[in-house]
Amino acid sequence: VNACVDVVLSGVKLFEALGLEPGDGKNHAVLNSGQDLKEAFAHFMEKGAAAERFFSDAESFHHIARTASEYPGAQLYVGGNAALIGQKLATNPDLKVLLCGPVGPKLHELLDDNVVVPPESMQERDEFHLILEYQAGEEWGQVKAPSANRFIFSHDLSNGALNMLEVFVSSLDEFQPDLVVLSGLHMMEGQSKEMRQRRLMEAVASISDIPTDIPIHLELASMTDQDFMSNIIHQQVFPLVNSIGLNEQELLFLTQSASGPHASLASWSGVPDVGVVSDILFWILKEHGKTAERASDLTRIHFHTLAYHILVTVDGYWGNQVAAVAAGARAAGTQACATETIDTSKVFLKAPLEFVTSQIEAPSKISLNPDEPVACWQREGVSFHFTPVLVCKDPVRTVGLGDAISAEGLLYSEVHPQ
Repeated sequence: VNACVDVVLSGVKLFEALGLEPGDGKNHAVLNSGQDLKEAFAHFMEKGAAAERFFSDAESFHHIARTASEYPGAQLYVGGNAALIGQKLATNPDLKVLLCGPVGPKLHELLDDNVVVPPESMQERDEFHLILEYQAGEEWGQVKAPSANRFIFSHDLSNGALNMLEVFVSSLDEFQPDLVVLSGLHMMEGQSKEMRQRRLMEAVASISDIPTDIPIHLELASMTDQDFMSNIIHQQVFPLVNSIGLNEQELLFLTQSASGPHASLASWSGVPDVGVVSDILFWILKEHGKTAERASDLTRIHFHTLAYHILVTVDGYWGNQVAAVAAGARAAGTQACATETIDTSKVFLKAPLEFVTSQIEAPSKISLNPDEPVACWQREGVSFHFTPVLVCKDPVRTVGLGDAISAEGLLYSEVHPQ
């Protein structure tokens, strides 16, 4: 239920246009000024890490957004995880996609013809999200980026209040979907604690109204509030969905918020360790997924990081995992390079060629076989499917990559009716 217009441009160029000088990096959970924005951008650029923040001052934000959208090199795209996943699925000519989110005139013009927007979802003004990109090795003052990534911020009240969720659920009767994809919960972080709690309860009530024979996938995104994340995991959303999609930042934040395995790890250094990632994924399904004793529907997690992807499923509920995880990896390589198929001259391998499957239990050691690049292993009724990614050397566009990966993986996933 989150949709917007993404304004993509160079972060360094925007700061130059705004007359903001480079300085020291500092993390801010919420941005209240241009100074906060500049410090947070420098902080994450130095790490080469993606991040997303809420900008609280409307007037200041609209000034920055106007400067950005009118900047000569700026590009305007469909944005918001829900709209991006919808747009990706809509490229399949056999699919019709229902999208409910705050859709303004510019966004409506950018959407694929296969995307249906109910009239109640239309609004007079677009929600803009600013995506400040930087390249590997790019310098800004004292900061040098170790890898290409982006910093996202917005002052988005409509998506933040999940305004379109009820419209979405009430539209499902007529639309009769085969799959529901939810995204946008992270946008609620800009709300007060009370408002957020109330809205989350209403969201849970709405999601509970979706017929149980329709699989639900939840796409997570960058968050900073551990209590809110804990609420989503523990008592509310996880048990209602069949599948989740997330990246390495979200996975680490999730285990820190719920005191899971490896929660003391402050951040990843380099390519996330496969054994550590597997331990956390296994724990999510064992602690919060479907078991004989637990009334949860969660049976699938699609994890993606730059170098590799892992699709984890509770045995008996999903099929075609090898194709699904491979399709997601292929989407990552083609979309980042903006090519129709993988162009081997434009990609490289960053995944470990050997790894252990756990850092907690007696692990098995796996060596990648180029002839069968999807490696599989089992752990107590849970199956792991691992694939390396052919990483784009000079990415044309990194925005929405996770959404494209999750959408493509879902397209190839087979749900086994119980």
